[in-house]
Amino acid sequence: MDLKSVIRTIPDYPKPGVMFRDVTTLLADARGFRRAIDELVQPLAGAKIDKVAGIEARGFILGGAIAHQLSVGFIPIRKKGKLPFQTIGESYELEYGVDRVEIHIDAVAKGERVLLVDDLIATGGTAIAAIKLLERAGGEVVLCSFVIDLPELGGADRLRKMGKDVVALVAFDGH
Repeated sequence: MDLKSVIRTIPDYPKPGVMFRDVTTLLADARGFRRAIDELVQPLAGAKIDKVAGIEARGFILGGAIAHQLSVGFIPIRKKGKLPFQTIGESYELEYGVDRVEIHIDAVAKGERVLLVDDLIATGGTAIAAIKLLERAGGEVVLCSFVIDLPELGGADRLRKMGKDVVALVAFDGH
């Protein structure tokens, strides 16, 4: 099965010129979803992973399934103000402003090996903030996994320049 075939492309969303890569069609396809999870877990064979961290919101779906497969805990990385307990956060630049991601202060213990998961890597801003946050909390991000890479936006390369290993299942030219 070609995973690209079950990922919907929506032209001109959310603005003209953007080709939105919609992973919800992959999630709705039982075979495609299973294959994506299997392929995201496969590079971890024999690796010690203590936690999976998923970036809101589709990263929760993928990361939860991966954490289940690996029999490890899950860390939700949420937008500012969404978590009920004490948090630590990391701000990052957007095209027009600043956003912030947060985790609970007790989400990751010092030295825990963490897999970071999201559906798509574009410019890498959110993923870089998530890595900085997890590492500031004491974790070691050992792999960053995505279903989709938009290579011309450079996010995966930015993560690699930080010394992170990056896995993406499919790449789409154009954005």
